[in-house]
Amino acid sequence: MLPWLTVVGIGEDGFAGLGKQARRALLGATRIVGAPRQLQLLPHCLRAERMDWPSPFSLAPVLALKGEPVCVLASGDPMLFGVGASLARQVPAEQMLTLPAPSSCTLAAARLGWPLQDTQIISVVARPLSALTAHLANGVRLLVLSNDGSSPRAIAALLRDQHFGPSQMTVLEHLGGPLEKRYNAWAADWGDELAADLNVVAIDCRATITAPRRSRLAGLSDDAFRHDGQLTKRDIRAVTLARLAPQPGELLWDVGAGCGSIGIEWMRAHPSCRALAIEADAGRQAFIEHNRDALGVPGLQLVRGRAPDALHDLEAPDAIFIGGGVTRTGVFETCWAALKPGGRLVANAVTLQSEAALMQWRAQYGGDLTRLHIAQAQPLGEFDTWRQALPITVLDLTKSHDA
Repeated sequence: MLPWLTVVGIGEDGFAGLGKQARRALLGATRIVGAPRQLQLLPHCLRAERMDWPSPFSLAPVLALKGEPVCVLASGDPMLFGVGASLARQVPAEQMLTLPAPSSCTLAAARLGWPLQDTQIISVVARPLSALTAHLANGVRLLVLSNDGSSPRAIAALLRDQHFGPSQMTVLEHLGGPLEKRYNAWAADWGDELAADLNVVAIDCRATITAPRRSRLAGLSDDAFRHDGQLTKRDIRAVTLARLAPQPGELLWDVGAGCGSIGIEWMRAHPSCRALAIEADAGRQAFIEHNRDALGVPGLQLVRGRAPDALHDLEAPDAIFIGGGVTRTGVFETCWAALKPGGRLVANAVTLQSEAALMQWRAQYGGDLTRLHIAQAQPLGEFDTWRQALPITVLDLTKSHDA
């Protein structure tokens, strides 16, 4: 089947900057769909009907045109945080032709002399700005696709709050067009001026000496989280996440989430990791909402309720951590039934009763039981001694593919 849909990447230089194939597609289309700014870049001689995207945004008007030659306009590279990626999830590859132009990130890297493969690209277009936090590290270079003209000053404020005020920020506007402009300053000195709505922010990250050290590996400091004591402590958390073994794109259920530390660190492991934090206590729900934003994973989904009732109708997980409710009737059974074949379940126990539950599950389903003893040096008069924390029993199970 020949493609009926052509997605044309168009830059600030408009129709004149398009290649022959893109021009032919536009000349032969019966409908051209795009944002008003993009449609205005086209010459009047094109015979196709021009259609604005609906508000709220929807792909439905394009999908309804299947069978006739349709062009969709996208900024730069349609497959880089663009509408092309959304359409590709709905339209078979053989029915869609994508003709990219240089992306704004490609142009920005060229202007700055930054190797694109060594630069992280982040979009805050219709996304929470707090997601940027997880990418901040000393020496990292970031290219941020802005939501609008207020994004640079909001980014600068976030950098200052996160102790990255010495970072060099460069705003590049209208890349590739006659109105192209750039200006730069330290994040600490950034003012309140608005930029053009079409802009990219380049950040050469530099941390102050007071910036907390937050690795993407498991085991953030306990004081990175706001909590009421219901927290899987740092060393136990690192061991737990090592056994959960997050992989890109996987979904975790954090059952009895407390302050959400396991789900948050799961999502920090890779940008595509997802997590549901199930928590019944209103105070701890507030901790989860604070912590997910403060630690750069605003996409963590809070499920307000108590397991097992709150678990029904949730998307099937690739991994489950049970940190609370181990002894509650039906929690393990509901989790185990929902877990995908090949998925991992890790449960931690502190009390004798919860440990007995883990032993019972192991006797029925197998898995590994491990007891962890952690001691920390603390003062004893003029000397120091080891203070033993409560031992933690960990059950690690993998669901067989024929279960």
